[in-house]
Amino acid sequence: MSAHPIPAVKAAAGAVTHAVNCGDCGLHDICLVEGLSPTELDRLTGMVATRRRVKRGEPLFRAGDRFDAVYPIRLGFFKTRVTSDDGREQVTGFPMPGDILGFDAISAAAFQCDAIALEDAEVCVVPFEKLESLTREFNGLQRQLHRVLSREIVRDQGVMMLLGTMRAEQRIATFVLNLSQRFAQRGFSPREFILRMTREEIGNYLGLKLETVSRTFSKLQDDGVITVEQKRLRIDEPTRLRDIAGATCAPE
Repeated sequence: MSAHPIPAVKAAAGAVTHAVNCGDCGLHDICLVEGLSPTELDRLTGMVATRRRVKRGEPLFRAGDRFDAVYPIRLGFFKTRVTSDDGREQVTGFPMPGDILGFDAISAAAFQCDAIALEDAEVCVVPFEKLESLTREFNGLQRQLHRVLSREIVRDQGVMMLLGTMRAEQRIATFVLNLSQRFAQRGFSPREFILRMTREEIGNYLGLKLETVSRTFSKLQDDGVITVEQKRLRIDEPTRLRDIAGATCAPE
């Protein structure tokens, strides 16, 4: 399989395209449409009228923006971040194709974080009021929405475990395993992929200094566990990597 699993999209920020067809999307197994009947799928497709393109470095939304839609990612990586009153940034995740942005805004009716494209990206625009109405009509869609929300909770719990109990080498190993599993779920190589985020962003997310991240990657490479060439990473010894992480399954 390709080591370039998710191509970038060359597009202007905020541009929209039409003629969305959820049934033809290669990510339907991990997005909202998994397990839907043909009727439910047609209704959902009719509701998703547009796609939005976001250029690298630009926001899909910012904290405080009014919430009116959720955004399944079709192409590209994002980072989500929150900023403290004194300007400190905390990276909270690296959503990728198949993930859905915006669920954290439901209770407050406003987005709680910034979602910044790490590369040219494309998302579907799903009006939340229409989605909520449709879930009341179709049990299959409601179950799928609950599954996606549960996945978000489990992911947050995994991050708390990373930050609370693991040494630096365990955090990096778990992070790499997590990316590997997520690529595999999307039908791409779990052994070789591109790191779309910087070492500094990884460190911010994992609660590690930049120097610690770089030193840990170098140690894992020196030990023959991984190979890192700039942003390209290859897992050479997956069993040893899992042993270092101390778990057979990394949190998403």
